[in-house]
Amino acid sequence: MEQEPELIPMENFALVCKGVYRSAFPKKKNFPFMKKLGLKSVLTLILEDYPEQNLKFLDDNGIKLFQFGVAGNKANLLCLQEPFVDIPEAVISDAITVILDRRNHPILIHCNKGKHRTGCLVACLRKILHWSLTSAFAEYRAFAAPKERAMDQQFVEVFDTTTVKYEREWVPEWPELGDG
Repeated sequence: MEQEPELIPMENFALVCKGVYRSAFPKKKNFPFMKKLGLKSVLTLILEDYPEQNLKFLDDNGIKLFQFGVAGNKANLLCLQEPFVDIPEAVISDAITVILDRRNHPILIHCNKGKHRTGCLVACLRKILHWSLTSAFAEYRAFAAPKERAMDQQFVEVFDTTTVKYEREWVPEWPELGDG
């Protein structure tokens, strides 16, 4: 009798919405867990080339990779001339477009730690889902603590949700979306 592989979730793993998960960067030990999720897609926010073993896992399991490279926003707000130079709004808009297409579900969103870049993307998605900024920031802080970044939260605050384009017929049936 073959033993089932141990299911080890990625760090900072959580359900965002039906069909959408978030986490830190998946490691080889997480592959059986990812397989159990039945993922159709992985959306990564890292700039670096995706590791070969991860690409092989995705390919072997028919999982599509979407890569939207975003630099980690580590700058100190007080020292920065342009406060949002590290988070390109167009890239976040394009990433949300992928998330709002249920043909890509189930989908896993990740960056390296599953905290800041992933947190910004999820908080911007929450704005589209009509969450209050207070609630979106509370979720961001829960994952980013103890290193929350005011710049990330300011980016989310000024993020223009009208820049996100999507096909209405493929939008997930999430009650929060409504007709707005």
